[in-house]
Amino acid sequence: MHRKARIAVIGAGLGGLTVAGFLQRAGFTVNVYEQAPTFSRIGAGIILSANVTKVLRRLGLEEGLIAAGIKSQSYVSRAWDTGEVMAEFVFDQASERRYGGPYVHIHRGDLHAVLERGVAPRTIAFDHQLVELTPERNAMRLVFSNGETVEADIVIGADGIRSRVRDYLLGPELPQFVGATAFRAIFPAARLNGFKIPDCTKWWGPDRHCLPYYLTGRRDEVYAIGVVPAAAWDSEETSVPSTRSQYLQSFAGFHADLQRVLEAVDGVTLWPIFDRKRNDTWSDGPSGRVVLLGDACHPMRPFMAAGGAMAVEDAAILSRCLDKFDQSAEAFRCYEATRIPRVADVQRISLENTWMRGPTDTDWFYCYDACTAPLAAV
Repeated sequence: MHRKARIAVIGAGLGGLTVAGFLQRAGFTVNVYEQAPTFSRIGAGIILSANVTKVLRRLGLEEGLIAAGIKSQSYVSRAWDTGEVMAEFVFDQASERRYGGPYVHIHRGDLHAVLERGVAPRTIAFDHQLVELTPERNAMRLVFSNGETVEADIVIGADGIRSRVRDYLLGPELPQFVGATAFRAIFPAARLNGFKIPDCTKWWGPDRHCLPYYLTGRRDEVYAIGVVPAAAWDSEETSVPSTRSQYLQSFAGFHADLQRVLEAVDGVTLWPIFDRKRNDTWSDGPSGRVVLLGDACHPMRPFMAAGGAMAVEDAAILSRCLDKFDQSAEAFRCYEATRIPRVADVQRISLENTWMRGPTDTDWFYCYDACTAPLAAV
């Protein structure tokens, strides 16, 4: 691609900021448009496995991630009733060498603050919600809700499961509620009153699970996400307030160790889990103007801690393809051919919700390096 190509990235999430950082380093002019008015420390935690951290290392962000989050020492799977350890994965220097990077937990707000350092100053435009995307003779015209209009040669849709860029490519289609909701709570570890927990534990029930883990290297903040069945989601809101008692009631009968964690919960929200049918059309084909990454093209259920990982891998592969090929349409074909088989495997495993429940081959997932992995022939 010609280095004078103007690239607009829609969405300043994990995938959007990663692809912007790599493309700017390759010499492209890239601007990122984010609908939120600013980054803020709200939301939830996120797990960044080695296949993520080794990519972000290339943007000079690894030390910042570890400083803001926690380099986890373990992941434990336990039975909901007996507390039996079903599997345990140790993350130490040996595993870090094996996988090529650390296993990090971090607050999403802190993650955004680190990712922002990976892009050139003043290239993120906040309060820019895309409302219209129109092909012009030699460019794409973008219109935002604040009235601003810009033109770009390439538009990268990194705008999540409710992507407006996806709507342009595939037509409007609402995400599907999957029949499950997630309790989310972040609270000071001091509320555990000295009760010690592993860095990360997943409690596996017959039809629900709960995953408490630390968010900082000081181990002074805990995030607990609990996924439970739900017949419907009737609210127009993306989340609703909940309570500790509702959270506890949903995990009644679970082992006493989990009960002690949930007793410490404070400030609970309930989130619906949405999905989309698989669609392997990620770009506008021969036009070479519009392409998707992350949840905009392949939403992941949050059962494998892989949604952010896939967005980062997408970003690295897409930037490599745009750097390699003269024509963007050819770059998009290579990107799709490289990514779709791997993403399909991860979507399937996330859907099954079996990852690391027992002894698991993790090498194919954690050892993967999107910055050096072979690109598909096109």
